[in-house]
Amino acid sequence: MTVISATTLRNNLSSAIDEVSASSEFMLVTNRGKVKTVLVDVELFEDLLALANSDYLKSIKKARAEAERGEVLSHTEVFGEL
Repeated sequence: MTVISATTLRNNLSSAIDEVSASSEFMLVTNRGKVKTVLVDVELFEDLLALANSDYLKSIKKARAEAERGEVLSHTEVFGEL
């Protein structure tokens, strides 16, 4: 995780975007010493949006419970013979 001031970000926007994209993480942006916003990789952002969906979260909990009970399928059962 990187912390950068808004002024530094403004002066180095292209390289900051490259850094966030390459790391698939995020960069905290400060204004007057306080974190005000985040520059985030699009894939991470999409993951966060998915996590905010309650139906998605329910399906994850259900899948984890099924896995704990041993209710899993093999690769062949899912995809057949390739």
